[in-house]
Amino acid sequence: MQAYTLTDTTGPAALHLTEVPTPTIGPDEVLVRTKALSLNPVDFKTSYGTAVYGAIKQHSPLILGWDISGEVTQVGAGVTTFQPGDEVFGMVNFPGHGRAYAEYVAAPASHLAHKPASVRHEDAAAATLAALTAWQVLAKAGLRPGQRVLIHAAAGGVGHYAVQLAKELGAYVIATSSAAKRDFVLALGADEHVDYTQVRFEGVVAPVDLVIESIVGDNLARSLEVVKPGGSLISIIGGLTPELTERAQTIGIEAQALLVASNGQDQTAIAERLADGRLRSHVSLTLPFAQLPDALRQVEAGKTQGKVIVTL
Repeated sequence: MQAYTLTDTTGPAALHLTEVPTPTIGPDEVLVRTKALSLNPVDFKTSYGTAVYGAIKQHSPLILGWDISGEVTQVGAGVTTFQPGDEVFGMVNFPGHGRAYAEYVAAPASHLAHKPASVRHEDAAAATLAALTAWQVLAKAGLRPGQRVLIHAAAGGVGHYAVQLAKELGAYVIATSSAAKRDFVLALGADEHVDYTQVRFEGVVAPVDLVIESIVGDNLARSLEVVKPGGSLISIIGGLTPELTERAQTIGIEAQALLVASNGQDQTAIAERLADGRLRSHVSLTLPFAQLPDALRQVEAGKTQGKVIVTL
């Protein structure tokens, strides 16, 4: 089969389309013929030798990617939830070696969900790492109806799912983005929009119960200023220094980081919402497998609205 292997740590340019053996599956795995895959910031960061690179660099060939949608072609002896011909999607083996940049992916059955028949492979592939991150953050926070949540980068991959899921929970959602994406985030259900290019959000946002943080730099420290005592700040990009954590504790805020993990039950909850329309994927760019490095460069540019998808 063909797959993109990472040969060094110089970024997307180090991805090379190569012929590699089709993976063999274990008793609890299924083999998926990939129809669409989704790209994330962790992908390009790993291609530069950061993010999860240290945890997977020993693998050879090293194949990046975690988000897939496709068709099951084989099932392991211990698998009862799927059979050949089933359409499935999920985030595979994150934060381990996902090997999704390939025509075929060996995936633990416990990391996948049935793809709703009414949902395109592109939209299903999009609703994996990003949607699961939003889902797991909100579960960790225990967000309740009527509470106020500030979602940074609300037009991005995680953000656009977080807005929709927080609204489903009955929260009041404040979304940050550029002015060009204001109408988009409001259409997702946000109650309030803040143009971060024109104002400092901490100067205009009334106190909130939860901040979902996805911006690097001084955003973490600034976000603490808008959280109510007893509230939470959850970072999905790390960056919580001991000093920031101590400061949060001093003012009565719980500051914590979350790294999303593969989970088939959570993925099934996402599938149910895609099927009935409670959750929608926004795919801003779709490119063929032959242009995957170009697609990853688009993600690296940091301006993506929704998700970038590669099709096979």
